[in-house]
Amino acid sequence: MSWQFEVLLEPSSITEGPAWDGSGLLFTSINNSRVMRYDADSGEISVFRTGTYRANGLMLDQAGRLYACEGGTPRQEGGRRIVRYEPDGGVTVVCDNFAGKKFNSPNDLAIDHQGRIWFTDPRYGEDRSDMELDHESVFRADPQADGTWEVVRITYDTTSPNGILLAPDNKTLYIAQSKYGDGQKRELRAYPILADGAVGEYTVLHNFAPHRGIDGMCLDTDGNIIATAGWEVSGPGAMIYIFAPNGRVLETHPLPCNRPTNCTFGDADLRTLYVTSIEGHLLRTRTDRQGLLHYPVLHTT
Repeated sequence: MSWQFEVLLEPSSITEGPAWDGSGLLFTSINNSRVMRYDADSGEISVFRTGTYRANGLMLDQAGRLYACEGGTPRQEGGRRIVRYEPDGGVTVVCDNFAGKKFNSPNDLAIDHQGRIWFTDPRYGEDRSDMELDHESVFRADPQADGTWEVVRITYDTTSPNGILLAPDNKTLYIAQSKYGDGQKRELRAYPILADGAVGEYTVLHNFAPHRGIDGMCLDTDGNIIATAGWEVSGPGAMIYIFAPNGRVLETHPLPCNRPTNCTFGDADLRTLYVTSIEGHLLRTRTDRQGLLHYPVLHTT
């Protein structure tokens, strides 16, 4: 099936974090510190939330609560944290530091069946002067009985982790290692999740170097990985890749943008793929696949 992408939002400012809420698509306008919402019935795009400290990745948990990676900027007061946006407009801070040191710039997140939040913490850009951590790692925030969260460091071998995804059975953690520069690694990695919650040695499912690797990704109901990758500088260009869990490339679909950032499934049957980009697009296409989301959960295929 050939995927034909429709432009819902023309390029403006980097868009990210698409998350289907049951009747519309939430996504972030990073530079404007806003969460936007596309209404699937009316086709209108409106401001859903402001003052988000350059929020990037978004995800809804099984109860439909919205979590975000507020990346912040160097020397900015606020941000650099994982938060939950409450229906009344309030913000609950999940975590903003590890061992007393502020995060670099939380980028993307995944939520497991236990309600634990796994997230990546890279630092992109040249300004690293305010970094308190001496590493760019994957962390996990574990909910505690008293309502607090315990932060656990998960990876010790990532240099710029970006997209993050959990296999449907929560036994594998997929990470996009996306460090740019000569000799740097741009890989789709699969880490086995051990019984104690730590991860084992990773397997490289796909090596994108020297081209642009994965930014964001989601799952279909068969457990395949649908990923955004590529750019106009080199390689085959902007693309949706579909990987089997073992890393085999099942399909590729060219995109009408230069640098896609993230994707998720939406619409009533979860068969429409929505895509965001560095240029600021919101794209969509009907597919022959069905998305696997925490919320809303569909039981038919």
